[in-house]
Amino acid sequence: MKNSLKWISLSLLLSANVYAAPAKKFITIDNDAVHFSKSKFKSSVSALKSVEGISVLEIDENSLLELSHEMHENFHRCGGFMLHDSLEDAMEAVNSIETRNFAKSAPFADYNITAEDEVTPLIPQVSEKEITSTIKKLSSFKNRYYQSETGVQAVKWIHDKWAALTAHRSDVTVELYNHSSWKQPSVILTIKGESDETIVVGGHADSIAGYWGRERATAPGADDNASGIATVTEIIRVLATSNFKPTKTIKFMGYAAEEVGLRGSKEIAKRMKNDGANIIGVLQLDMTNYKGSDLDIVMMTDFTNQQQNAFIGNLLDKYLPEISWGYDKCGYGCSDHASWHGEGYPASMPFESKKRDMNNNIHTARDTIEQSRGGSNHAVKFAKLGLSFVVELDR
Repeated sequence: MKNSLKWISLSLLLSANVYAAPAKKFITIDNDAVHFSKSKFKSSVSALKSVEGISVLEIDENSLLELSHEMHENFHRCGGFMLHDSLEDAMEAVNSIETRNFAKSAPFADYNITAEDEVTPLIPQVSEKEITSTIKKLSSFKNRYYQSETGVQAVKWIHDKWAALTAHRSDVTVELYNHSSWKQPSVILTIKGESDETIVVGGHADSIAGYWGRERATAPGADDNASGIATVTEIIRVLATSNFKPTKTIKFMGYAAEEVGLRGSKEIAKRMKNDGANIIGVLQLDMTNYKGSDLDIVMMTDFTNQQQNAFIGNLLDKYLPEISWGYDKCGYGCSDHASWHGEGYPASMPFESKKRDMNNNIHTARDTIEQSRGGSNHAVKFAKLGLSFVVELDR
């Protein structure tokens, strides 16, 4: 009888765990995706508040992965939403209208172009071969998913690569930024300047494919976003080998967990804001190697800084006049620049194409460098732009 009672109790306990209500999470998302989310996930999602185009949603935790997949498939956004630690945090994000407006319109630096003598010799040093090599290495990992062992290994490889490129520099540090809620760390390289004014250049290190078996999925992510990390890596290489000594502090970042709600960049940006970081410019490099449009480089105008965007346009006209460029929009939370924008910092996101022309192989096993003809000629343009951005903003 006692054994029977034990089995009954165990069965009830297991049943309770199986049928327990899923945990609730809070996200902010573009208003244009709210109706879709409610229709797709039914009772699993509810809208709590909307302010100037951004909504707070409460959603079942087990629906988040599918939502990230659907945001890519239906809205062509890599992140597509921002995941928050609490309702309070989500409400603060949606209510921070003044902070976002300041980040959108205020000047944060002197945007005059004055460093031609320093920038011009650097641009020819950009190597297509080096960028291609980095893309191939990163896309050789089965995936770089934020909860997979290969996702961790890939970021450690980035850390070691950046450390090797700058080993001769006493003013450079490279660190892994560990996140308590998931496996994959972010990576941060700092070139210490004379000033606490800080310039940030980054892109996300993770990759994803579909929404089933994420840790086991084949997600080479050559374009999304091995290309961005390879572009950042090439900027680091050129600056390090040219012995560039910044006046301001320069930080290069590879963010974890972008594909599941911009989680890595959000945590870092919030930490730096709380620490009082004096960030005068942020450049996001997310997908740089697929030329899908007639334009070479497309500046995203939403959730970015207007004056910094104009500065980048002037850089292109000055240093890369052969490159065609223009403007487009990508929606709320489409990449890590939204994390910095939300904290009141000036961010820009030059993209590889217009959104409607973006690489439709991302988030699949087909996202390989072969989609870019096996090379990185398109990413070279972004590396040259990134060099001019760092050096001109530093002076």
